[in-house]
Amino acid sequence: MTTSSRFAPKPAWLKVRAPGGPSYTKLKETFRTLDLATVCEEARCPNVGECWAEGTATVMLLGDVCTRGCRFCAVTTGNPRGAVDGREPEHVARAIAKLELQYVVLTMVDRDDLLDGGAEHVGRTVRRLKELRPDILVETLLGDFGGKHEYVDVTVDAKPDVWAHNIEVVERLQRSIRDVRCSYERSLGVLSRVKERDPSRITKSSIMVGIGETDDEVFATLADLRAARVDVVTLGQYLRPSPKHAEVDRYVEPERFEAFRAEAERLGFMYCASGPLVRSSYKAAEAFVKGVLSPGDPAAATAVLDARLAEARRAADAHAFRSTAELAAKTAADLVPAGSLVRRG
Repeated sequence: MTTSSRFAPKPAWLKVRAPGGPSYTKLKETFRTLDLATVCEEARCPNVGECWAEGTATVMLLGDVCTRGCRFCAVTTGNPRGAVDGREPEHVARAIAKLELQYVVLTMVDRDDLLDGGAEHVGRTVRRLKELRPDILVETLLGDFGGKHEYVDVTVDAKPDVWAHNIEVVERLQRSIRDVRCSYERSLGVLSRVKERDPSRITKSSIMVGIGETDDEVFATLADLRAARVDVVTLGQYLRPSPKHAEVDRYVEPERFEAFRAEAERLGFMYCASGPLVRSSYKAAEAFVKGVLSPGDPAAATAVLDARLAEARRAADAHAFRSTAELAAKTAADLVPAGSLVRRG
């Protein structure tokens, strides 16, 4: 289905029930109490209720101002001028440890103003969270760190269970849709680097459709990602955040998404989530369990998910969030001066 007007009604398959239920409500209240910013809410993800019910959430690190300006993204663009909260890794880790989550995605804005792009900050957060909650699965959804592999290595060495970076759109649309500092080759390069650094690390990427590509270009992008040894891929419909952003070129029918999924399976991806409402972190726990822990056995995957969620609830009960004063005392010695992280010139 194609559309030329931003006022055209969305097709029925893009409509979703408003989130709700006890699990959703409890997590929402807890996120507010612990002052955690979730991409699930800020991006108005249509799957927030579904993912939170299975114990999956996405938390943003390093602020909410991105140094890049992609035409599909609603995140504020600007220059944070090296602003970094050195206490954030400890706070985020302790806060997440208190939550009934079995899988958390730690994502970030691009921080070209920092010498290492924020790599050490991300690494500290992953390591601390793993110390507090060894049961929790951690995915890092990160930028390209300017293509500097030594900074990619810092995040890989923290040993997240999944290392993700989104290629976003097909090769032909990279320059017109993504920031000029991004590139198709660089994205493939950092994904390949993860496997070079640690072949056991699960890698993941995501493609938006409906933004001007052809089906053949989607198939070519899937092939390129698989050649870079990417293990998990997601495909979803692009939806325009505002009139200032790139227009929706077409609404892709569910049948085409099924064709993309079939092609991903043929290419050998460990797991593929493909559908109009799929986002990069869509049902990430299920993707990991079905693709890694229980491939080809849906009943076993369901049992594993249920058991992991029950364990997450027990582990969360064992963690009490301590006072701000105690947190400050604990982390004061570890704080990194923001000035030492700022890119000069």
